[in-house]
Amino acid sequence: MNKIGKIATVVVLMVAVAVVIAVKQNRSNGGVKATVDAVSDRKTIVSQSRMENQADQPVGKGLPALIDLGAGECIPCKMMAPILEELKKEYAGRLEVRFIDVWKKPDEAGKYGIKLIPTQIFYDTSGRELFRHEGFYSKEDILAKWKEFGVDLTTTEPPAFERLTPAKVDSRPKESVCYMCDGDMKPGTQVTVQTVKGPVRLCSPHCYFIMYSCLTEDKAGFERKVSVADWGTGDLVPATETVFLSGQDETTGRPWIKAFGSRTEALKERVAAGGGILAHTALQEKELSHRCGFCDRACYPQDAAKVIVEGGLQTWGCCSHCALGVAARTGKNIEVHEKDRLTGQEIVVKTFDGKVASLKPETAIAWFGQRKKPDGTWGSAGCFHQGFFVTAESLKKWVAQNPYETGRMISISQALAAKMKLSPEQIKKACKIGECSPK
Repeated sequence: MNKIGKIATVVVLMVAVAVVIAVKQNRSNGGVKATVDAVSDRKTIVSQSRMENQADQPVGKGLPALIDLGAGECIPCKMMAPILEELKKEYAGRLEVRFIDVWKKPDEAGKYGIKLIPTQIFYDTSGRELFRHEGFYSKEDILAKWKEFGVDLTTTEPPAFERLTPAKVDSRPKESVCYMCDGDMKPGTQVTVQTVKGPVRLCSPHCYFIMYSCLTEDKAGFERKVSVADWGTGDLVPATETVFLSGQDETTGRPWIKAFGSRTEALKERVAAGGGILAHTALQEKELSHRCGFCDRACYPQDAAKVIVEGGLQTWGCCSHCALGVAARTGKNIEVHEKDRLTGQEIVVKTFDGKVASLKPETAIAWFGQRKKPDGTWGSAGCFHQGFFVTAESLKKWVAQNPYETGRMISISQALAAKMKLSPEQIKKACKIGECSPK
């Protein structure tokens, strides 16, 4: 071998060693930098590596293939693991899925010319590389990318479901419908707020405090506009003169509130039902103690979705869609624990980098409650009309039981994507009531 050849051989060996060392040094980083970034002639080496790889490609058996190069410990790699397993299981015989641990096999980093882990490489049926992506890649995005290449793996997509016309005409008088939740008014718990446009009626003190937490107007002295029904007589009593009895349901743990115009009557009821007596100010502080992590609306933890934010912070989502919105508001990865609105079965959604990283059960979907506006366009029906369901069938049964509901079935990924598109200004205004006016 001549002198020039020997020098070239040494250079190649030095580059290979640099690749191995750099991969090992970057193991603790979630978006691990590959190896060849520090090498000045990386592009030439990568190009040669790819050509050699394509000449002896380990894929191309008549199936499109996806190879994920990562490691067992990096965070985005861990998030990819269940997605790869799902793809391998669901599309067996239609898609080849492989995982290569470059920490255990550092030579593979140079062989595939990767710069970051995880890296996903897409190959056609002949073993030709079509596309590569660096970092976490959601299942939905992977399937969409395959579809761009003419490989439609989603042949078993759930059929679209929507109901844009109520199954039953809502003929209830406006004064008998709660302004916040659209539920039926209850004589013993209703709250009335006087406004310049007329009275606003709410079915319970809790719905009143939800509305109060959403107001954008000056709230000083606002309680003087409020009257609360006496639990025993149904007569309206000024909120500032009301005595409240508050307790919790023994089975659900959900709070209940009863109002009285007389402290004597409140004490009598406490003997029979239990609970504690609170003045209006104390009750308000208690009702506003739990707020939605997205829209800041008052909520009960028993009704809300639990949201765990990256770093250990726990908050709440007043509805399933607002729970997803915490990812948009904080810019962090979150874990949502929500219940199927029909069965109560738990649904767990984990996000990574603004995408759904995992979903349990995998069949879970979302209901996007919508209403037609006076101008003919469609808008959100509000937090009380959104939800998650373990299956499309569960959703359809719930819709059948709620004849006034209108909206569409969407994927939870779509629900998250809609929140992630919101601007900071839109998030700031989410679920806010500009003026308290009757419907």
